[in-house]
Amino acid sequence: MPSYKIVFTKQAEKDVKELTPRLKEKLKTILLNVIAVDPFAGKKLLGELSGSYSYRLSYKDRIVYDIDKLKKIITILRAKTHYGE
Repeated sequence: MPSYKIVFTKQAEKDVKELTPRLKEKLKTILLNVIAVDPFAGKKLLGELSGSYSYRLSYKDRIVYDIDKLKKIITILRAKTHYGE
């Protein structure tokens, strides 16, 4: 049972629209079954994205998100690649 609410930034919504139907389905599954249940399952990021987390969606695509532990909200920042965009 997901214990965190998931919200998308405008950029993340744009990213999702560009994903293939298969990746959209995979994204939904990961968000509901992994990230909403255990937000810390992702990899903690460093550098300019320090404080955010990343979870692999496909070979080149990552879900980048922030966690608000107090409000129990996960903000999806990106849903596509952030490598050599």
